[in-house]
Amino acid sequence: MFFYPFFCYTLGMIVIPAIDLKDGKCVRLLQGREEDVTVYSEDPAAMARHWESLGAELLHVVDLDGAFTGEQKNFKQIRAIREAIKIPIELGGGIRDIERIDLLVNLGVDRTIIGTSAAKNPEMIRDACVKHPGKVIVGIDAKDGKVAVKGWVEVMELDAIEFAKQMQDAGAACIIYTDISRDGMMTGPNIEAMAKMVEAVDIPVIASGGVSKLDDVKALNEIPGLWGVITGKALYSEALDLKEAIAVTKGK
Repeated sequence: MFFYPFFCYTLGMIVIPAIDLKDGKCVRLLQGREEDVTVYSEDPAAMARHWESLGAELLHVVDLDGAFTGEQKNFKQIRAIREAIKIPIELGGGIRDIERIDLLVNLGVDRTIIGTSAAKNPEMIRDACVKHPGKVIVGIDAKDGKVAVKGWVEVMELDAIEFAKQMQDAGAACIIYTDISRDGMMTGPNIEAMAKMVEAVDIPVIASGGVSKLDDVKALNEIPGLWGVITGKALYSEALDLKEAIAVTKGK
């Protein structure tokens, strides 16, 4: 099992701002639907600097074009984000093979997030974890407890918790768990499902989907052992203040 310092020595659950990239812009999608897009910024690097200035310890970046097509389309913006901030970056979307992981690691991405490829080709994950220990995260998107892939358009007959255990055994450094029925809906996270996932595995788990207000962060912070939470729409709509959310998780 691979761990590395950033996962070991954080104090309390961390709050992770999300930047979703589409056509070079910072956007959000409603429940992962490509046609339901809201543009929040034309300058993703400036947005990254903004979140860092407010105290973010880690930035979550998704290449949505990559998620839907299998090919990264926002290298320029990813490079600009990396050059703009000092905090670590985790990046997902369209990462289908070890060669792409190599490319992103060389670009300065601290952790790569593998989703569809992990479900379709678990041996690739095992090989990637050996080659890049501590730098491979598995993103598990679930609907009704089953794994969803290909930008959430395909739901597999694969239990999310069992899949997480398999990925832990393969050497994944962390699990990002998203309840896609809650993502972008501002309805609150699925606390029960998240707690079950945290209890089921020994590696860090990051919650994603449904955070709409400070009370949601407080509720997630009560889950023993939950490592972090990703939030996007709530921050961009100003329903959640990043500084306040960080203060809650640090007990300030």
